[in-house]
Amino acid sequence: MSTSQSPESDGQAPPLALIAGPTASGKSDLAVRLALALIAQGRPATIINADSAQVYADLAVLSARPTPDEMQGVAHRLFGEWDGAEACSAADWAERARGVIAEVHGAGRVPILVGGTGLYLRTLLEGIAPVPPIDPAVREAVRALPAAEAFSALSREDPARAAALAPNDAARIARALEVVRSTGKPLAAWQAELTGGIGTAVALHPLVLLPPRDWLYARCDLRFAQMLERGATDEVRQLLARKLDPALPVMRAIGVPELAAMLRGEMTLEQARGRGAQATRNYAKRQFTWFRRQPPRDWPRVESKTFDVDSQFVSLLRD
Repeated sequence: MSTSQSPESDGQAPPLALIAGPTASGKSDLAVRLALALIAQGRPATIINADSAQVYADLAVLSARPTPDEMQGVAHRLFGEWDGAEACSAADWAERARGVIAEVHGAGRVPILVGGTGLYLRTLLEGIAPVPPIDPAVREAVRALPAAEAFSALSREDPARAAALAPNDAARIARALEVVRSTGKPLAAWQAELTGGIGTAVALHPLVLLPPRDWLYARCDLRFAQMLERGATDEVRQLLARKLDPALPVMRAIGVPELAAMLRGEMTLEQARGRGAQATRNYAKRQFTWFRRQPPRDWPRVESKTFDVDSQFVSLLRD
């Protein structure tokens, strides 16, 4: 993510707060506290979801979507707005988020983005490569290739991209190969033409949460246990009853495969609990690594498990 914190050199850029970090790091709680602090100043705020699981209506429990009590009366947007039968891509979310942010600004409110999906945030701030639709025949041919053959082909047709990827990164290899074959240009050429990013049009007030890992992982375990207590099994049972495509993101969300296997009698509840908690920790670890390395260096990082709104958002609260 190359977008840096936007200056307010002319005082005209509308504010955008951003709270990012791994799952179970306390982002939602901090977002509500920031919103309440702004409201206390007479500046209404709206929290906007940037989590790829919390967009789905079907995953209220398994995505840890904020409950009405947890929202504390603060307006929340883009939570549960996609039906699970429809995949929400980063481009889909960013387009919707741009509209919501413009609406929030137009109402004189402060938007607060909160989430852990780095690709969503990057697409919103930096824009998206204007890659034309891929020829279906090309896509089908590329996706039918064994992983080794696809990587070998990419090494010949787009060596720069191949050099940046691991040979077993099948999804990214296939994407790069289908782009160069369908458009005649490598993916990097399209990425150099990013469009639609709002990073330079807002006064960005970002914060990245990177709490101690042992504390974070303990919270991941507790979070999954609480999901089971709050009805996660029934949520998965209802998803399975819809007979959705197993490849859809909603069917691959953390906890869904594990609890689905339990419901099919393939594992016990305790096994599903353990595997779901492990999957949550693994995901948090990947997010932790991404948010430690990818955001610009001038984005503040908080590495403690406590968050003080006044000191961490002084630039926004004193505007």
